[in-house]
Amino acid sequence: MPAATLMIQGTTSDAGKSALVTGLCRWLARRGVRVAPFKPQNMALNSAVTAAGGEIGRAQALQARACGLAPHTDFNPVLLKPVTDRGAQVIIDGRPIGTLDAAAYHAYKPTARAAVLAAHRRLAERYEVIVVEGAGSPAEINLRAGDIANMGFAEAVNCPVILIADIDRGGVFAHLVGTLALLSASEQARVKGFVINRFRGDIALLQPGLDWLTAHTGKPVLGVLPYLHGLDLPAEDALPQPTEAKAGARLSVVVPALPRISNHTDLNPLRAHPKVDLRFIGPGQAPPAADLVVLPGSKAVAADLAFLRAEGWEPAIRRHLRYGGKLIGICGGLQMLGRTIHDPHGIEGVPGSTPGLGLLELETTLQADKCLRQTRGRLAFADAPVTGYEIHAGVSTGPALARPALWLDHGPDGALAEDGQILATYLHGLFDEPAAQRALLAWAGLDTDTTIAADTLAEAAIERLADAVETHLDTAALRALLELETP
Repeated sequence: MPAATLMIQGTTSDAGKSALVTGLCRWLARRGVRVAPFKPQNMALNSAVTAAGGEIGRAQALQARACGLAPHTDFNPVLLKPVTDRGAQVIIDGRPIGTLDAAAYHAYKPTARAAVLAAHRRLAERYEVIVVEGAGSPAEINLRAGDIANMGFAEAVNCPVILIADIDRGGVFAHLVGTLALLSASEQARVKGFVINRFRGDIALLQPGLDWLTAHTGKPVLGVLPYLHGLDLPAEDALPQPTEAKAGARLSVVVPALPRISNHTDLNPLRAHPKVDLRFIGPGQAPPAADLVVLPGSKAVAADLAFLRAEGWEPAIRRHLRYGGKLIGICGGLQMLGRTIHDPHGIEGVPGSTPGLGLLELETTLQADKCLRQTRGRLAFADAPVTGYEIHAGVSTGPALARPALWLDHGPDGALAEDGQILATYLHGLFDEPAAQRALLAWAGLDTDTTIAADTLAEAAIERLADAVETHLDTAALRALLELETP
């Protein structure tokens, strides 16, 4: 029997779709249901690599974990990674097919739609339930023609939809009623209920609004999810909100918030560490003094390097090093640290070469074939294992690489400067393993036995979301929508 499919759509971006799908997946998996996540089309710069070397959205990798599954390209058959404001690298079934502007991608959509429906069919043959995450809002009128991300997909596979809205933004009833009003009659009928997200306060004060919403639309409110303070989920794109300086922190870390920053989830273990104060420094903010500067990944390295220079980071980094500070470059950050970045084929923008920061004797050439692999190994300067993945189009060469930062399964990786102040690597997940995290923090100036395991963070977040589903949603109604037997 083909799988039952349920789709979660949102009134806005960041309404809570990813979190709700994650919670539903773990709630179902706890009950022995063979469940899989699915996102037809994702636009995100934070991605993950499957065991077979395919690339998918990071949220779908987390949702796969919630299901007890390894990441698979069928969970996210279309991934768009913005390179400029008008163009994105298009990844189909885990592999890049090129960079397209909006008009070219619109023309390509029939091919993308075929990949989406084929992936869904494969999942439907292997699982009992598929929980689908929409993208943005289904009421974006300019994007409805040829839609494969929201109602266009739901109509194609004939699945029910739950609409989620974020009350913390304000205007939650307008969001829900307005979204519903902009849908066609068949799409409106497909919406089987509402979920309100991030509520704080006395539910009794909200109840009159919930009653009105049901009376006005004829659709039930399936639950009100509370604001889960301190929930630490790997974000798809948005950077964490600024916070006050962490009390008790003994190591300060700053990271430039690059316009095309990618895989900043590498830094989640440091953000959660009680003795590390990590801050993303945005446009217009002067680079502050710190113990450690991290140059993160980037989807447009030359353009982001120009941003760094315009924001005053180049002299700030040189001053930081003169005063004995430590510097880490990850993936695109590694490439920025070298002498030159060559992009002869225009992989990430206009063809040409860009001078790097010149802090390491290496240069990088961007190539059409992207390196995508999961890997493991050890730090070169400490007896500490690392695990992670690589996603990069660049190939780096030069004398600096003769002193690698890591030894991975496939060979040496990155570079460690002769004076020990600069570490560069292509490995995403550098801080995930506790022993490596401890060694890297000691290298940066923090000697501590406290570590934050990335796996522990992820599991704690998933369990909290599943508990919220169990406690605050109408699970009987959910089981009915999924055609599951009542336990």
